[in-house]
Amino acid sequence: MATVRVFNHHVHTSFYWLALVDAALFVLALYAGSYIYSLVSLHPGSFPTSFPDLPNRALIYGFITVLSLFAMGLYEPRMREGRSGVLVRTLGGFVTASLLTTGVFSLLPEVQQWRGILLYTVLLSFSANLVSRIVFINLTDLEQFKSRVLVYGSGSAASTITSSMRRKTDRQGFTIVGFVRVDDEEPKVTGERVINLRQPLAEYAKQTEIDQIVVALDNKRDQTPSEEFFKCRLQGIKVMNLVNFFEREAGKILVDFATPGWMTLTEDLRSNTSSSITKRTFDICASVVLLLATWPIMLITALAIWIEDGLNAPVFFSQQRVGLNGKAFQVLKFRSMSIDAEGDGKARWATVNDSRVTRVGAFIRRTRIDELPQIFNVLSGEMAFIGPRPERPEFVQQLAERIPYYNSRHAVKPGITGWAQLCYPYGASEEDARQKLQFDLYYVKNQSLFLDLMVTLRTVEVVLFGKGAR
Repeated sequence: MATVRVFNHHVHTSFYWLALVDAALFVLALYAGSYIYSLVSLHPGSFPTSFPDLPNRALIYGFITVLSLFAMGLYEPRMREGRSGVLVRTLGGFVTASLLTTGVFSLLPEVQQWRGILLYTVLLSFSANLVSRIVFINLTDLEQFKSRVLVYGSGSAASTITSSMRRKTDRQGFTIVGFVRVDDEEPKVTGERVINLRQPLAEYAKQTEIDQIVVALDNKRDQTPSEEFFKCRLQGIKVMNLVNFFEREAGKILVDFATPGWMTLTEDLRSNTSSSITKRTFDICASVVLLLATWPIMLITALAIWIEDGLNAPVFFSQQRVGLNGKAFQVLKFRSMSIDAEGDGKARWATVNDSRVTRVGAFIRRTRIDELPQIFNVLSGEMAFIGPRPERPEFVQQLAERIPYYNSRHAVKPGITGWAQLCYPYGASEEDARQKLQFDLYYVKNQSLFLDLMVTLRTVEVVLFGKGAR
């Protein structure tokens, strides 16, 4: 199984179908729950005419439940939790779905009746979801349902696949048949099969039923067999370079292998006026909703900071960050460190168990509450709701000198949350910044309202389970 591109974003086909199957099961569960309710509480012959708007309510329930499970990370290919973790997330998803559905149904007639139906529906949905998840895991583990990938190259470039895609979850939709050794290239891949071809590439690919060939050469100009690749494509075999492969399968752009030509000629780097208006509208609406939902939490946080540090202590913390097109602005956050955290004026990365973090600060950083005042940066137009994390000018200057294309992340507004924050833990070093940049560039290249909505939903998982906090 490969990926499908939905509004520029690469979605794994297997999880796309899992979500559709789950949605169908949840819709059927509401019908079944209504039938059981009619048998238990009403006259058996009353079904289905006694339930108004049954099809509409079933679709609403299915849609809300799928979104709730998505927000818990249950349609994320690289989720690494075991069975207990999946069970906890599933329970959380159904609790959330039940509350949201109850709220929506309360706006419609026959509220009391539908509360009884929902009880049976949720029990049936939960059971059906567990069964579908077990079947899905067993099916996706079968080699027959995975794309067979042949990597052309075995040197440093090819070893990026083995080092970055080590885990089973990283290879959810494909299996690597082997790495083709090319003349004058020293093999550097470990734990994989290195192939010494003794026949034409197209012939070997056809015999071994290869679906995709990933070109990962250290010296492409001298070693690329263009004619053989063309023959492979005529046989229906996909041929792509290493950068495109990682973009599709891992949701990131490899900055060390993306050439200036690739970065210049690639699609979707420039947004038009209509998409800018759409994104700005989304930013304002999302920020207003978040502000209305969290203002009590923000008030309690301010009181907690005052209780710990005294009424004269500042509640908010303002710091210069780099925004759109490299323009500096003042980001607003709840203060989570001691007042003299950088008394010597030197900028420092945050570290694990940082001694500068206060007791209240440790909690609000772990739960991301310290980021909430950035809502006002979004409303003022300095930030977006979704985008790369804004960095300090001192770090930007240092990182731009050492990391290729680092300033490209400033082609969009920084955000409260973003694709990189979801896919990579908190960054506190130059190497972390390099890794996060790869996800930021993916967002810059593929940004859309669909991707913003997906990131917004998945941020729920980050907040609830404390992923990447420091």
